[in-house]
Amino acid sequence: MVIQRRQTGPQAEQRHEVRLIGGRWKRSKLPVLDRPGLRPTPDRVRETLFNWLGQSLEGVAVLDAFAGSGALGLEAASRGASPVVMIEQDPAAVRHLRACVQRLGAAQIDVLQADALAWMRAAAAQGRRFDLVFLDPPFAGDLFAPALLAAQALVGPAGWIYLEADRTFAPADLPAGWQPWRHLRAGQVHAHLLRHDGVPAAA
Repeated sequence: MVIQRRQTGPQAEQRHEVRLIGGRWKRSKLPVLDRPGLRPTPDRVRETLFNWLGQSLEGVAVLDAFAGSGALGLEAASRGASPVVMIEQDPAAVRHLRACVQRLGAAQIDVLQADALAWMRAAAAQGRRFDLVFLDPPFAGDLFAPALLAAQALVGPAGWIYLEADRTFAPADLPAGWQPWRHLRAGQVHAHLLRHDGVPAAA
């Protein structure tokens, strides 16, 4: 998610790229907008995460909240996840994500402009459910706890939550019934894959 705003025209500078690691669009490079606060998940972290999840996500329903660059949702879609819903609040980032989706021909991805917390709460109230939710909120926004609470209402007992944060989250920091299954630190990034207590998970 982009948490700061500045005036930019349609020609907003694109200085970075996201490289998809696996699946249908493996090695595809997509530009990332040069926007304050935009922090794509590093390649190393994404590669490890999708090794944890498995190389194929065929038929897995995915929510990429705080989508930002779209690195997580696009990677999941490349590996067969469907449907994939990407939530982003910044209008320029939303336009850019939709252009990336169109370029890939990724019909299973729906990019929505919305506040991620409000959208998740409304979706849960409507009975919407996902198998996997990606949470990568802005580190400076202190949104980790409310994002986890909103996400857990969208995921069934056999589902997963991925949390990217600036610190380690222990079981006591998580909603009731959730436990960390895998954790990785890469520089300032702490990547957590979370699951329900007592639910067997593939090694």
